Amino acid sequence: MAWRRYPFETIWREMEDMRAEMESMFSQMQGPSPGRLLPAGGISDRMLPAIRGEFRVDVREHDDEVEVVADLPGIEKDDVSIQLLNPRALEIACERKGETEEKSKGYYMRERVYGTLRRIVALPGDVSLEDAKASFKNGVLQVHLKRQTAAPSSRIAIE
Repeated sequence: MAWRRYPFETIWREMEDMRAEMESMFSQMQGPSPGRLLPAGGISDRMLPAIRGEFRVDVREHDDEVEVVADLPGIEKDDVSIQLLNPRALEIACERKGETEEKSKGYYMRERVYGTLRRIVALPGDVSLEDAKASFKNGVLQVHLKRQTAAPSSRIAIE
């Protein structure tokens, strides 16, 4: 294969042409008419977590705690793990087990994601594991973490 040298502008022009062509293809697939694959508004930010196989998360602040709520439909409590990576980052990981039948037999469409799902959630402030509580009911995980109280500043004497 011979390498071709492109002027700098040519590469970007080709990339822009490819982007325009892809947008055109997506716009043809959108809309309410039969045979269209995407909703009229296109792929929205609300659809991206499902496409990427992630789960949705809400983070709420209260006076002395931070609450994280995650939707994990089809997941069992024993398949979920929660870990505080640092005072401002919580990791939620889970395993969605697939069917053991022949995977491709009889499917017209298959969108549900199986395997390990993992998400690191940024927290609005420092939290600690002290008095942390988690509950899981009907596919909804709730984690309550206490805010860390700031340690009083101490002066260091200079010798």
